[in-house]
Amino acid sequence: MLMLSCTLSAVTEAQSIMLHAVTDFISGSVESLSPPSYWYEGENGQRLPRTALAEAIAQGLMQQLEPSEGKMYGVLLVETASGEQRVLKAFSGLLSGSSRVEGWVPPLPGRSQVAVAETQTLQELERLKQVLISLQQLPERQVYAGLVQEFADRLQALSLEHQQRKCDRQQQRQVLLPQPDGNPRDLGLAELDEQSRRDGIERKRLKQQRDSVLQPLQTTIAVADAQIRELKQQRKALSQRLQAQMHATYSLCNFAGQQLSLSQVGVSMPSGTGDCCAPKLLHYAATHALKPLAMAEFWTGKSASSKVSGEFYEACADRCQPLLGFLLAGIEKPILPELKLIYEDEWLLAVNKPAGLLSVPGRYRDRQDSVLSRLCHQRGERLHVVHRLDQDTSGLLLLARDSDTQRQLYRQFEQRQVKKVYAALLAGQLNREQGMIDLPLWADPSDRPYQKVDWQRGKPSQTWFEVVSQTQHTSRVEFFPISGRTHQLRVHAADPQGLGLAIIGDRLYGQAGDRLYLHSRGLRCQHPHSGQPLHLTAPTPF
Repeated sequence: MLMLSCTLSAVTEAQSIMLHAVTDFISGSVESLSPPSYWYEGENGQRLPRTALAEAIAQGLMQQLEPSEGKMYGVLLVETASGEQRVLKAFSGLLSGSSRVEGWVPPLPGRSQVAVAETQTLQELERLKQVLISLQQLPERQVYAGLVQEFADRLQALSLEHQQRKCDRQQQRQVLLPQPDGNPRDLGLAELDEQSRRDGIERKRLKQQRDSVLQPLQTTIAVADAQIRELKQQRKALSQRLQAQMHATYSLCNFAGQQLSLSQVGVSMPSGTGDCCAPKLLHYAATHALKPLAMAEFWTGKSASSKVSGEFYEACADRCQPLLGFLLAGIEKPILPELKLIYEDEWLLAVNKPAGLLSVPGRYRDRQDSVLSRLCHQRGERLHVVHRLDQDTSGLLLLARDSDTQRQLYRQFEQRQVKKVYAALLAGQLNREQGMIDLPLWADPSDRPYQKVDWQRGKPSQTWFEVVSQTQHTSRVEFFPISGRTHQLRVHAADPQGLGLAIIGDRLYGQAGDRLYLHSRGLRCQHPHSGQPLHLTAPTPF
């Protein structure tokens, strides 16, 4: 279907209520040279960024929200037909018990068609929930558990008593066996055998008593468990029926003018799909001729499971990501800026990596934008990574144009023949001019991606530093890393055992800002083929 079927007629005063000025959330301008911190990935190259401006708008919205139960919220920065930038905002699920709240984008079309069925189903699900709770909290369960423990204790005590008697009988048999005449010995052994038989009978009777007491309770509990299984099946069937109704009636539109129900999108989705922020925001923009520019989703309120208040989150893998291929269809493909080449010959090249861009593609689909992927796409050739820079760090990055060059450069890095110099701004004044920082670093598997100083498990890490200049609140330094551990310079700067001053803009080890003020400005190595010294520089951007 064409965009006309996606109800463009609603571009009226109802839309103006949904569109908010950027200044409603932030004052002044937000400027950043950093690439997007995240990309919402569609298909065929369609993608939508989470930019610094979108994050600033989201943070402004966070400040306006009243404390409540934890919930996911989202903002979408859009451009109107007249070229103005406006903001849409959305919440997941319900807000204060309602799916429609003035100033927030409405739920996806179709929800009203199943409202009665949804209410009835939710009431029945609540009734089943209460019955399940009563069956799970059956008094007989507690009585049964108490009696099981009581009989277990009695059997254990009886077993210990019988073991002691057995040891006593074994000692008595040793005394009776050497008797020369048979009669007294035979009489004594017979009495010991009789004692053993009586112990066995006593143990058997206690077990019979236990079984007779527990059996009625076991029967009652088994009946309750069967009812629980049946009720859970009923609950599952009700939920699936409601989900199927909702998926068949919920309507989605994209920027190519297509309209489909959730079930027609063709992916298997759990309940709640369509109630998330991203689908609501993108559908509303598509049906109101609004051009999406950037989006951000965040959790605020009481933390829950893996969600932390104030944190930004990616598209959820089970509900939102499967819809993005359809929802983002038709948007303009972003034009990625060319990376600035510092050096190039037939064997290798060096670029000035911007802060915020990955050196190589990440593991997941939404983290594919990187120096390597951009260069391979833009140049139409296969390139090989030689070393890496942190995503937040800018500066010189060296790449090889063939595997032999890559191996030779690898060897120089491994043997610490490559000399690097980084420029950094620290938050505070240093009380020494230069020195060596020697702190072993360890990556805690339970607290990734943070690196920590650990004298037992850490790997040796050394950095030479020199102060270039200082102001009242900052120190400009140059770092000369001897080793090349992950986040080495950032931890060596921030840790109290190092310099004790975080690099400005360090969102992991200090205070987040417009960027991390760390830049790889110089690199010296031996050219892998000519053997001549190669000295590369990239001007410090701060």
